[in-house]
Amino acid sequence: MKTLETLKELTSFLLEIQHISSAAAVLSWDQETYMPPGGAEARADQLATLQGIAHQQFISPKMENLLSQWIDLKTGALLENADEAWDLQSKALLRETWRDYSKAKKLPLDFVKRMEKETSLALQVWVEAREKNNYSLFKSHLSTIIKLKKEESDYRGYTESPYDALLDTYEPGTKASQIAPLFDSLKKSILPLLEKVRQAAHPPKDEILFVSYQPDRQLEFGHKVLKAMGYDFSRGRQDLSHHPFTTSFHPTDVRITTRIFEKGLPSALFGSIHEGGHALYDQGLDPKFFGTPLGEFLSLGIHESQSRLWENCVGRSKSFWKFFFPYLQNTFPDQLSKIDLQTFYGAINLIKPSLIRVEADELTYNLHILLRFEIEKEVIEGNLEVNEIPSAWNSRMKTYLGIVPEKESEGPLQDIHWAHGSFGYFPTYTLGNLYSVQFFNQAKKELPDLLDQIEKGNLLPLKKWLNQKIHCWGRTFPTEELVRRVTGEPLNPSYFIRYLEEKVKEIYHD
Repeated sequence: MKTLETLKELTSFLLEIQHISSAAAVLSWDQETYMPPGGAEARADQLATLQGIAHQQFISPKMENLLSQWIDLKTGALLENADEAWDLQSKALLRETWRDYSKAKKLPLDFVKRMEKETSLALQVWVEAREKNNYSLFKSHLSTIIKLKKEESDYRGYTESPYDALLDTYEPGTKASQIAPLFDSLKKSILPLLEKVRQAAHPPKDEILFVSYQPDRQLEFGHKVLKAMGYDFSRGRQDLSHHPFTTSFHPTDVRITTRIFEKGLPSALFGSIHEGGHALYDQGLDPKFFGTPLGEFLSLGIHESQSRLWENCVGRSKSFWKFFFPYLQNTFPDQLSKIDLQTFYGAINLIKPSLIRVEADELTYNLHILLRFEIEKEVIEGNLEVNEIPSAWNSRMKTYLGIVPEKESEGPLQDIHWAHGSFGYFPTYTLGNLYSVQFFNQAKKELPDLLDQIEKGNLLPLKKWLNQKIHCWGRTFPTEELVRRVTGEPLNPSYFIRYLEEKVKEIYHD
């Protein structure tokens, strides 16, 4: 039986290419954290050059020769089809490398460089436009990015919608025609629950979360929680950025960022837990497979499931706060010493339509994603112009959430994704929500004392379970197969709906 040792020349070449991509990732991380604004244009050129080199290497004759020894480059089929010819990991590595290669081969080098440079420049303009609350500053860059994304769709090819080619980048094999019915189903469950919440006679209050909280102490408490989750600070760090994110250069160097509002405790608090969930996935990947698909996360939906599981299933649970609330009170005695656990628990689980996606409650969050999915799909399909995005945004916010932003920084400028060129990314957030509850339910079945352990502040059994069930496999299995292996069934939204119904009943029991 052939093993990874047979593919050593291929894996060595993949590692060389990954080193180039990792160097570019360090520059991107610096761009969003410490780089002076004046460095934007030079950084754009640097990133375009590095990504161009990585792309050129990946589609080079050398890669073609290495793959063609084992794979039919037109179909992706193994030249030796017998199951006994290859072990599981080798077959997965060849399958996924061919998939990446065949997609990359469709993109001209000039296009890759243009895309990288434009998104790098757009990022700095987005920061300025957001700070100045001025969509018009960003509009021309966004228009250019959209043209490039349409060009990318044409290069990649599609059978139904040009949006599918972009969605496939983040959630392999998924199409908009599969996502739309999922959102329709969620709407049918979420909107009646939201109406029930609106009619509650005695909803919880959250004013206590928006008094003054010292930023350095917010960061200090976030570090405490991250350590309890098992985030290894000897292989990571936390910094500040305009938009929270996680980046990984290697399983031994996984960094997260957060943003802190002095009068907004939830932002840094849950942002740290959320990004910590992402980081645990990246730190949990097997370093011996670094550079190959076996050492990469499976999909962004699965990645998001990890962050949402920690943020919501754990971080918004009463079990979690039975242990951590006394520490939070000690960190902020002036603000919280007279607040009881039930009041705080109700405050952090308050359901109330809001303008900002990353601070939305669990019930309305997917409505924020639906809005973005619809808008970017229409833009890519040519049914919505760039100058129409703000009005379309406001109209759908009114329809889905009953509120309208007064500032563009609270509307289409709030997310960094379009500046990155990440069209097709947003639906993965909803998929992540659904997967998160399904995974957490399975963890509770297999770890009967899990909630008791969380109540004691022991979060490591859950981390270990996720490491073993999800993280260590990289891209060994396609998404649907992994979900079946972990939970015994494919994606099942009913777990998420039931979770929401139980949460609403608990918090809004009157």
